[in-house]
Amino acid sequence: MMDSKKIKLGIAPIGWTNDDMPDLGGEITFEQCVSEMALAGYSGCEIGNKYPKDVGELLAKLEIRGLQIANRWFSSFILTSSFEDVEKDFRENCEFLRAVGAERIGVSEQSHSIQGQVGTPVFEKKYVMDDGEWKKFSDGLSRLGKIAREYGITMTYHHHMGTVVQTESEIDKMMETTDSENVFLLYDTGHLAYCGEDYISVLKKYVKRIKHVHLKDIRPEIIKKVKDERLSFLAGVRLGAFTVPGDGAIDFKPVFDILDAAGYEGWMLVEAEQDPAVANPFKYAKSARKYIADTAGI
Repeated sequence: MMDSKKIKLGIAPIGWTNDDMPDLGGEITFEQCVSEMALAGYSGCEIGNKYPKDVGELLAKLEIRGLQIANRWFSSFILTSSFEDVEKDFRENCEFLRAVGAERIGVSEQSHSIQGQVGTPVFEKKYVMDDGEWKKFSDGLSRLGKIAREYGITMTYHHHMGTVVQTESEIDKMMETTDSENVFLLYDTGHLAYCGEDYISVLKKYVKRIKHVHLKDIRPEIIKKVKDERLSFLAGVRLGAFTVPGDGAIDFKPVFDILDAAGYEGWMLVEAEQDPAVANPFKYAKSARKYIADTAGI
């Protein structure tokens, strides 16, 4: 069983309102989202597109619900934009996160990403970097990690379906070629399982360099449909490829055991983008919370 003194448990707002497909949960307000997070038993969350941009307003609305900000997604374009532009955007995000008391930022390289392309088969059209691009990417990521330190924030990298860092071998190369003192891993069970990679292997290799965890489950029959019918990542989301822990195919017990044995401290975030009209987000948040309590003891 995990040590509840070391672990903070949160949930991402994407189950309520989807940033990439705003019609999913378009009718759900920020207030409903964070209220249901708190009622379901979570102590933190990540930032979604409906969250107040004003620091004071955001903190006030979270404080009365007993919630903290754990992390924020950051889309980097190291390969296709000037580093100066990326750095400016990154610093603004770090400033905001510091102001709201967060200690993590989750970076995902979106240059050449197909995750948001509605008509692009996610299993066939993923971009693969050449050696020159790898060097530019790794050097830029290391620089961003160092910048994050200036704000008291740890930078984690979010491997993700349809992006330049998706597979275990790509994660290996990123971890080998970046600054180990400033670049850490955001470990996501669902994205590794989705593309058929060994999520336990990745966890064991990098557990000491993992600084943020996404607990995401999968429905293999939907993923098979995505592959067989050459569907996009977003089409898979609409069909229900992802779900919360305890509702899909992933056994999270060994994940929790490995993290605990390594002395992991920090946030674990339930994350499962689904259509809230089909999968009631409050119901799924509660079921995930019970599964984690039963399985991890927290």
